[in-house]
Amino acid sequence: MTDSGQERLPPALYIVSTPIGNLKDVTFRALDVLRAADVVAAEDTRRTRILLAHYGASRRLLSYRDRNKEVRAPKLVQTILAGSSVALVSDGGTPGISDPGYYLIRMAVQRGIDIVPIPGPTAAIAALVASGLPCDRFAFEGFLPSRPGRKRRRLEELRTEPRTLVIYEAPHRLKSTLVLMAQILGDRSAAVARELTKVFEEIRRGSLSELAAYYQTEPARGEIVIILEGARQQALSDVRQHKGDVASCSHEE
Repeated sequence: MTDSGQERLPPALYIVSTPIGNLKDVTFRALDVLRAADVVAAEDTRRTRILLAHYGASRRLLSYRDRNKEVRAPKLVQTILAGSSVALVSDGGTPGISDPGYYLIRMAVQRGIDIVPIPGPTAAIAALVASGLPCDRFAFEGFLPSRPGRKRRRLEELRTEPRTLVIYEAPHRLKSTLVLMAQILGDRSAAVARELTKVFEEIRRGSLSELAAYYQTEPARGEIVIILEGARQQALSDVRQHKGDVASCSHEE
């Protein structure tokens, strides 16, 4: 038994999903693990402490973030190999998705450590199912490159992707990203979801040009997910025809 009266957890790395905004979205199982883990490795210890305090839990918190992952990950692995349990949490949502959790998870797998997922909230899935766009097949791209040239090249690569696209973006880059998407991908249907599960939650739907125009005058705040319609059949045919024409010209030369 732990000092909080919980059953001790077997040594393992527990991937614990936590709320992306509304604290009521935490699962009973997640709370049980967070209360019983020997160590809670948190991307943002302040946010995790608020969650634990809200539910009357008090555990040993250790900062694990992008800047210290190369130092902390080996130590956490050794902690587990020595017989302790470690719960990994991000600053919100499911660890390992567009955050440093993947680095620790991969290292733990390589050392033969048991990985125990504790499912729960994920901003990408919440935005996708509320977007009104097809959910049966989708591609998650995480964050696009911040540099304009690299971002443009990545969008060019995605131009013929037929599946619905799920992309994270920072508020200060949203306007320019939507404009660039409309230029490269065409004026397809999209949705912008921000502040999901929070007081000022907003899900705005429309064409890329409509969304770009809206956010030119309306400042975007909070965490943002962009959902994009996949490439339409006509667009795919046009791109393939263009590639065929280029190849034909090259052959003739």
